[in-house]
Amino acid sequence: MRAVIQKSFGGPEVLEVAEVEKPQLLSGEVLVRVRASAVNPVDVAVRSGAFPLLGQPPFGVGWDISGVVEEVGPGARYEVGDEVYGMPFFPRAATGYAEYVATPSRQVARKPKSLSHVEAAALPLAVLTAWQGLVDRAGVKEGDRVLIHRAAGGVGHLAVQIAKARGAYVIALASAAKHDYVKSLGADEVIDYQAVDFTEVVRDVDIVFDSVADAENNLKVLKPGGVLVSILEHMKPEVAAAVNAAGRRFAGVSVEPDYAALEAISELVDAGKLRPTVANTLPLEEAGKAHDLVASGQTIGKVVLTVN
Repeated sequence: MRAVIQKSFGGPEVLEVAEVEKPQLLSGEVLVRVRASAVNPVDVAVRSGAFPLLGQPPFGVGWDISGVVEEVGPGARYEVGDEVYGMPFFPRAATGYAEYVATPSRQVARKPKSLSHVEAAALPLAVLTAWQGLVDRAGVKEGDRVLIHRAAGGVGHLAVQIAKARGAYVIALASAAKHDYVKSLGADEVIDYQAVDFTEVVRDVDIVFDSVADAENNLKVLKPGGVLVSILEHMKPEVAAAVNAAGRRFAGVSVEPDYAALEAISELVDAGKLRPTVANTLPLEEAGKAHDLVASGQTIGKVVLTVN
């Protein structure tokens, strides 16, 4: 099969399409014929060596997939022909930019019926990060005031929709050019963080969804007993200690595969309450260009590779 691999750390040019062995199934696994695979910032960091999550190359990056079950191992929970999506094995290697991925069947869920494979592939890592932070860790509920950083980004645009679907009042931070887009997601207030110090205009927030590692300023707007959800500082015990000492609760998130959450998310999608934004679609052979787009930080939503 074809898969994107890298033999060294470096720029996008180290990504190459190679012929590799199709994975063999173990008990409880399914072989997914991948139709699309999304690119996330963590992929870029792993590829460059800035975040050596997978050790030394060679390896293949990529986790988000959407595709069709082609083979089923003993005891697996799907049938041949089922359409599924997920982010297998994270934070271990999945080699998601590939024609086939073997995955434990409980690490993928049925694809939302209303989405294409490209749209579904845009969801797993980003939407699970938002869900596990807001729903599982913070317990977001109706009436909560929620502040979301980078609200137009890959995780942020989904966090806005999840919080709204749970009945929260959403205050979103985004550059001025992205305000109309973020409002279209359902945000109740949108603040231009480049022109305004959000700590001067936001008060009494129940939950902060932090994707910028700014605990000090977030504490200024978080009310006593509120929750700081951090997706970047979950490995910093000193940050957690400072937040808890201030009378707030720290909730660090390190995303993990979760088919039950993905099934709940599929229901939200098919009910019209959540939809991913796909900024760019590129063929597998242009994985390097896709990494450049993600690394620019200028895209609204997600960048997705098509495998077929």
